[in-house]
Amino acid sequence: MVKLADATLAQQKKATRAAYGVTLVELADEGVPIVAVDADLSGSTTTKKFADAKPEYAARHFNAGIAEQNMVDVAAGLALAGNVAFTGSFAVFGTGRAYDQIRNTVCYNNLDVKIAPSHAGISVGPDGGSHQMLEDITIMRGLPNMRVLVPADYAAAAAAIRLAAITPGPFYVRMGRASVPCVYADGVELELGRSYVLREGSDVTIVACGVEVEQAMKAAVELEAQGISAEVIDAFSVKPLDAETIVASVSKTGCVVTAEEHSIVGGLGSAVAELLASRHPAPIEFVGMKDCFGKSGSYEELSVFYGLDSIAIDDAVKTVIARK
Repeated sequence: MVKLADATLAQQKKATRAAYGVTLVELADEGVPIVAVDADLSGSTTTKKFADAKPEYAARHFNAGIAEQNMVDVAAGLALAGNVAFTGSFAVFGTGRAYDQIRNTVCYNNLDVKIAPSHAGISVGPDGGSHQMLEDITIMRGLPNMRVLVPADYAAAAAAIRLAAITPGPFYVRMGRASVPCVYADGVELELGRSYVLREGSDVTIVACGVEVEQAMKAAVELEAQGISAEVIDAFSVKPLDAETIVASVSKTGCVVTAEEHSIVGGLGSAVAELLASRHPAPIEFVGMKDCFGKSGSYEELSVFYGLDSIAIDDAVKTVIARK
């Protein structure tokens, strides 16, 4: 089992995007041929930290302007020249506007380009529905050759960026704007194709990703007080999905709830449902955005409004247990 944050660290909050620039610097210092291409948002995505670290890193940082399609194609060209190319931007632009280039240039040719935007999900908050990307996991996991990582906190984001950098081929690393509680200990190492059992239980399996992992852990504590034993799994690697860990857990508990800060159409919940349909059918409930756009508000307000908080997970658990 991976090491989780202690009580002191768990009370601290950091945005997953904050791990981006500093981890690129660490990788470059270690000799990884990192280049970063951004679309006029290097301050928000934090790739500016990479550019500011050393003059030679500034020469490996490229601002494509407000031109996300060009950003991806520039990154593809740099990858063909032997670099490990990371792209920035906000998730709604870095995947939505540049989908054709990601599909036909990056994935079709299996290039060493890492799509790593920030500001995914409703945790973007006041920016509103136009900027709250809720379909990116669906889009990215449907692409051949693309691997999809959804880190739960700062430490997991650093691990995801490092994993993407040292593993050849396309990656999608989903990061957010909001500061969120720490789940993992600093320096945690996570693996491609692995999910992590963060809390063992016997009555229900909760499979979560991203910011919903912390909410799932909170829900498990609330459920324990009600006599319900919940097993919590962090599906850090949405694609490839860890079939063995998830099937083993659901075989034990008999039912599952998925939780994601993303549409329930085509995201983590769909991936888990596809897996169980073929390997171990069981009752399943989905916590996530119910096929709708978001709206402006604080992350905390929106989490309650759209039913993404621990209370919503608790309710889904009781519903799914009743279906066993």
